[in-house]
Amino acid sequence: MAEHLLVTTTAPDRETANRLAASAVQAKLAATAQVHGPVTSFFWHLGVQGEGEEWLASFKTTGDRYTALEAHLIAEHTWQNPEVTAIALARGSAGYLHWLETATTPES
Repeated sequence: MAEHLLVTTTAPDRETANRLAASAVQAKLAATAQVHGPVTSFFWHLGVQGEGEEWLASFKTTGDRYTALEAHLIAEHTWQNPEVTAIALARGSAGYLHWLETATTPES
């Protein structure tokens, strides 16, 4: 059985998050992507505690496509060291998971 993942990244603005979401789906690196926001983030950066507004982009993909999706998000992101994290989907409806696998299969 294929591994199914929820991958997330954050972006500085809606336009960047939308661009990352659209390009990942267009490349079949993710079956779907959603952009949420704005969200308020609290973080450490360069030794300083910070706070800022960000946009969250989430992607559904397979374990087989994760490495390519991660590389794409890092290459296309405006930040030097963007967050790219993934968690395994423990369950999902059979039809949805089949669709997710089909939608992320590269074209021959």
